[in-house]
Amino acid sequence: SWLASRAKLLLTNKLWCRIYYLSLEFYMGRTLQNTMVNLGLQNACDEAIYQLGLDLEELEEIEEDAGLGNGGLGRLAACFLDSMATLGLAAYGYGIRYEFGIFNQKIVDGWQVEEADDWLRYGNPWEKARPEYMLPVHFYGRVEHSPEGVKWVDTQVVLAMPYDTPVPGYKNNTVNTMRLWSAKAPNDFNLQEFNVGDYIEAVLDRNLAENISRVLYPNDNFFEGKELRLKQEYFVVAATLQDIIRRFKSSKFGCQDPVRTSFETFPDKVAIQLNDTHPALSIPELMRILVDVEKVDWDKAWEITKQTCAYTNHTVLPEALERWPVSMFEKLLPRHLEIIYALNQMHLDRVAALYPGDIDRLRRMSVIEEGDCKRINMAHLCVIGSHAVNGVARIHSDIVKNTVFKDFYELDPEKFQNKTNGITPRRWLLLCNPGLADVIAEKIGEDFVTDLSQLKKLLDFIDDETFIRDVAKVKQENKLKFSAYLEEHYKVKINPSSMFDIQVKRIHEYKRQLLNCLHAITLYNRKSDPSKSFVPRTIMIGGKAAPGYHMAKMIIKLITSIGEVVNNDPYVGDKLKVIFLENYRVSLAEKVIPAADLSQQISTAGTEASGTGNMKFMLNGALTIGTMDGANVEMAEEAGEENLFIFGMRVEEVEALDRQGYNAREYYDRIPELRQAIDQISSGFFSPRDPGCFRDVVNMLMHHDRFKVFADYEAYIKCQGQVDQLFMDPREWTKKVIRNIACSGKFSSDRTITEYAREIWGVEPSATKIPPPNLPRD
Repeated sequence: SWLASRAKLLLTNKLWCRIYYLSLEFYMGRTLQNTMVNLGLQNACDEAIYQLGLDLEELEEIEEDAGLGNGGLGRLAACFLDSMATLGLAAYGYGIRYEFGIFNQKIVDGWQVEEADDWLRYGNPWEKARPEYMLPVHFYGRVEHSPEGVKWVDTQVVLAMPYDTPVPGYKNNTVNTMRLWSAKAPNDFNLQEFNVGDYIEAVLDRNLAENISRVLYPNDNFFEGKELRLKQEYFVVAATLQDIIRRFKSSKFGCQDPVRTSFETFPDKVAIQLNDTHPALSIPELMRILVDVEKVDWDKAWEITKQTCAYTNHTVLPEALERWPVSMFEKLLPRHLEIIYALNQMHLDRVAALYPGDIDRLRRMSVIEEGDCKRINMAHLCVIGSHAVNGVARIHSDIVKNTVFKDFYELDPEKFQNKTNGITPRRWLLLCNPGLADVIAEKIGEDFVTDLSQLKKLLDFIDDETFIRDVAKVKQENKLKFSAYLEEHYKVKINPSSMFDIQVKRIHEYKRQLLNCLHAITLYNRKSDPSKSFVPRTIMIGGKAAPGYHMAKMIIKLITSIGEVVNNDPYVGDKLKVIFLENYRVSLAEKVIPAADLSQQISTAGTEASGTGNMKFMLNGALTIGTMDGANVEMAEEAGEENLFIFGMRVEEVEALDRQGYNAREYYDRIPELRQAIDQISSGFFSPRDPGCFRDVVNMLMHHDRFKVFADYEAYIKCQGQVDQLFMDPREWTKKVIRNIACSGKFSSDRTITEYAREIWGVEPSATKIPPPNLPRD
């Protein structure tokens, strides 16, 4: 096939290729335990600390999370760094060293309150500042055209200071680098004002430049077109590309002198992966450097750029796609605007030649969107400027080809690929669930840590009574430990033998935490009906809402309000609890996921690109209740649909419902339990002090619910009944758990990165273990 032959060709050329993973987010969490695990030092350190009369776990709890990401996209980048190091790839992660990461969430009177995440307050022992590699980044100014070429002049300069964090591979003595840029004002910044006497003001103005790396934008799956955000996007791209080109020119290790002057081999030596459209400016910036600075011919530069860059799409939600106003570009990045116009013209000329007279197609495919406010569609820029475009789960990649980028797929079908996301088994099994890892290793050895497909061997032990007992025992221990944690930190007492029913992820309408709420209310309303079997449940929902997302904040208030009523009803006792997990983050995920019995993955089919939390729960022995969306589809395929609790509309049914028109009232009128739940929310049953508190939520559900909560309610409630039935048979439940764990091998980020390496970057992963530094090299 074309793909195989291209990969083979690339492999011969790209033997010494460096991979650059560009992302505005790296959600790393804590580093101490992860480093010990990957270096194989955990037991030794544990013992040494114990000898000193200290507790390693207490020490680990002191470390701040590096929360430089919002959710899935940033955490994926972190898992990928781990896998790239473990697979021996010469890979670098590049991003921004935000002074303030994702906000800390406090719940006050049931509402989310944001608090700045001052994670660097006591310093960061894992980073090393590299001032010797500081680089200038230009903004504003104007463009001069002359016979000698094009110059971008009269710019404002901000300096990019790199901070390097080591990324160790698993027991292979490979350590890669994550390089994060911090903004510094140059010493002459605004000191022109000094001449008119306002020296103090001029020095204070340095903050304007340094604000670029001050704070992470806290939006997940939502585009906010702020100038500061565009500055962040260009800042990371401009600094990174200078670094990439410096390294390319100095081919000899440790050599600072430029050795290469020709850019012919650039795509063979450099692979740039764009994590969503946030680093899309890499495309015009690389063109600018090649054409304006390095004097490469325009057409040649365009070929080099396309062969170097590849783009990962992370969402199909229209509100999440980046569309920047042309006027903002004109002011901030005038040369890049010219380049984008020129690239778009070339692209549209090609489309016009292939589809003569199809004006509507030209409009749909343009990088520039006409209208009251002219905008640049960054996704279109990424597609035309990359040699590979991938979605992050099979169903998502199909949607990308058939809808969002349909025209582009018809133009260049060979560009489009799928790369189903994965998670690192080091952090998400070894580190967070050592009990389960030990039980597995006892049966099949330890090689599964770097080859997760070996978990398939566990299928031989599904009927092994000892193994069933051991797996159930580990889960119960994890539940007891998490119950104790909740009691200590949240002052809530829960029943550790109840079903731990967990939905942790960003709060978003499409993720349908509201459907979970309706189930909780339905269960509560059934409390006095002896005909309905009542399996004890602790429903836990956690996640942050973007500070400006009104509906998401209302959803949090509704969850906490339902909890108020349910948890204080003596009739219910410890049979049902509804708990909101405050300040959900990586380090809390590492505690809650190993304790989960049921994992809720209930987005409207066609909206969740992949999901990676779903994979973490599967690997850690929770069963999934979910829709056929994102990677759930492939999880059901791997484990067998009968071993997950699948419910609800498929993508085709959602589309059909859209065509005929979704009418929420129809479901409200027809389903008594649904009507009762909505009436309770509406009447103030859950908010007696403010009966109208949830009018916006009810109004949205009844009249403009894009995500069709009511349409899946009946199937969801019925499916939850099946969950209850199975939970009452612990042996059968645990057998399903074992089957899920055994079939989760595909969802290792090692597999994902191996596919990126072979099919996009054209490099081959290596299992070679580098000799340790104390041994002489050959």
